[in-house]
Amino acid sequence: MNGWDELDRFLGTDPRDVGCEKAMDLLHVYVELVTRHPEAARRRYPGIVAHLRACGPCSEDFEGLLAAVSGTAG
Repeated sequence: MNGWDELDRFLGTDPRDVGCEKAMDLLHVYVELVTRHPEAARRRYPGIVAHLRACGPCSEDFEGLLAAVSGTAG
């Protein structure tokens, strides 16, 4: 890896990506909707979906909160 791969990934960011701050502000709302209506959550919050695909730390927070809410946290 020569650094160009990282730059290409950064430049290829989905324009719908809302960023970490907005994603974290709405994460609890998104998780609640995902547990009830996953497809509706994806349609209503495409910016959060795009962000979670691109941001490992936020994706981990989402997975942890989802596990806690759904009762699958170990």
